[in-house]
Amino acid sequence: MERSLLDHPIIAQRYFFPRPTRPPEVFEVRSGSVTLGCWRLIQDPSAGTLVHFHGNGETVADYVPEIARLFATLGLNLLLAEYRGYGASTGQPALGAMLDDVEAVFQATEQPEEKVILFGRSVGSIYAIELAQRHPGIAGLVIESGIADPLERILLRVEPAELGVSREDLELAVAQRLDHRAKLATYEGPLLTLHAAGDSLVLASHAERLHDWASGEDKKLVLFPRGDHNSVLFANAQSYMEELGDFVTRVLPTERVLS
Repeated sequence: MERSLLDHPIIAQRYFFPRPTRPPEVFEVRSGSVTLGCWRLIQDPSAGTLVHFHGNGETVADYVPEIARLFATLGLNLLLAEYRGYGASTGQPALGAMLDDVEAVFQATEQPEEKVILFGRSVGSIYAIELAQRHPGIAGLVIESGIADPLERILLRVEPAELGVSREDLELAVAQRLDHRAKLATYEGPLLTLHAAGDSLVLASHAERLHDWASGEDKKLVLFPRGDHNSVLFANAQSYMEELGDFVTRVLPTERVLS
């Protein structure tokens, strides 16, 4: 019941906002019967890879080329993950099914765990945290404007009665598959948590909880003084990229941050 409830179409309609905008040079990743229209940049086959999961109101195409160019300065290969139903992908968004799509994205890097950095922005934090639980040996995890409690966000948009279940049923379904506290407790690797202090959509308390829940000792929380949920990168571009660059240099010391 848990998986089918998370995949209820009302949750998908209220929580995901797909657009058909395609990135140039789509990199297709097959996940079961669905094809994900991702985007990939290989700068150096021997370098590590940054796997990025975007927010629910974005597409991979929104990141190419401008933000992708910024991330490329980290000296890493890039894999920008697309969700089912978004951009060039087939299928329809489904919160639970998309948790399983992440494995296909990870395998598409064709790299060992220790060469991969996961990055989840906003709703993308759900999928990056899922992968970190599945692959705890990754080089590092970055969460930007992330969500500590998915149930809280779902309840802002959906009443359990609309799904034909009680609140307790929905709480159980979310706890079964979206317990970020439990998932981060199993991840002991490096964590960088980035958030706008004044985020009015997902409050900075989410970042503080995510940071606190991580069980590893190598973790850093950065609350930027400028910007909001959807402007934190460009409102703090220099310091944002410096934090990312320092993190990459620390967790993948063989990589070179490009100027």
